[in-house]
Amino acid sequence: MSLTIKEPAMSETEMVAEAERALAEIGKVRQAVGKVIFGQEAVVERTLVAILAGGHGLLVGVPGLAKTKLVETLGIVLGLDGRRIQFTPDLMPSDILGSEVMEQDETGRRSFRFIKGPIFAQLLMADEINRASPRTQSALLQSMQEYHVTVAGERHDLPSPFHVLATQNPLEQEGTYPLPEAQLDRFLMQIDIDYPELAAERRILIETTGVNDQKADNVLDAARLKTVQSLIRRMPVPESVVDAILKLVRSARPGSGDAETDRHVSWGPGPRASQALTLCARARALYDGRLAPSIDDVRDLAEPVLQHRMALTFAARAEGMTVRDVIARLAKAV
Repeated sequence: MSLTIKEPAMSETEMVAEAERALAEIGKVRQAVGKVIFGQEAVVERTLVAILAGGHGLLVGVPGLAKTKLVETLGIVLGLDGRRIQFTPDLMPSDILGSEVMEQDETGRRSFRFIKGPIFAQLLMADEINRASPRTQSALLQSMQEYHVTVAGERHDLPSPFHVLATQNPLEQEGTYPLPEAQLDRFLMQIDIDYPELAAERRILIETTGVNDQKADNVLDAARLKTVQSLIRRMPVPESVVDAILKLVRSARPGSGDAETDRHVSWGPGPRASQALTLCARARALYDGRLAPSIDDVRDLAEPVLQHRMALTFAARAEGMTVRDVIARLAKAV
């Protein structure tokens, strides 16, 4: 999740003024991204919501759906220092975090110097993350949760803000490794990318096969993004929305009293899922121009927030059920 932000209380007038300013800036961000990414409004919305909420996103889709292009575009539009890591089976943790090298000065004295890896960025693209071994993937665990890394017993803080947007191909199984559950839980949302609609694909054909390609324009900077993220954490959450989040997340766990969940779910989401839903609901409300989230936000965000934090039983899979089916039933009951 995001770092805890403790700042003085803001009056209602100041809150409204800041929200209006943030809403105008978010509108410019959406317009700038739309110049390069055609269609896929839901994908752009969920990815931006994940970043505005201060978290990380896992983009899942077949090749050619502009996952990499979207991450690169967001880095430019939001003014973040972006780095890319191409995950491969031979990638080592030191290739991500960095390593210590021995140096010798003019007097012959030797010492170690830490050389930072590509993880020291504000926006890290982990391309095809499931192609690296679990040992290498685990190098991201500490950074994604605690926003620092430890190498040779020394702590090294990461830039702020720090976001990981990882891409994954759901089709190819050969040469890939499943992501550890602990790492999946650190992604605020899993964002599934489907094929574009006809009108969007027509525009892609016309505008991307010529001489000139559209270029993204910078709209925000890192400091302003952090201010908007702080504003989102200050937004009030109605008691009814809190109750809906708790009911939804707890009903997705076996042993919670829901007979169908007990039959179909092997393990369910933990408290981090409730935190993610709360933050994402706030961010989505501001994205839509509202000052407080609603239960509709909880329903709409249930699938991307919960689907990678749950697993089905063997019996449920044998019946042809999917995690989406279970979440849809639970969200409808909220």
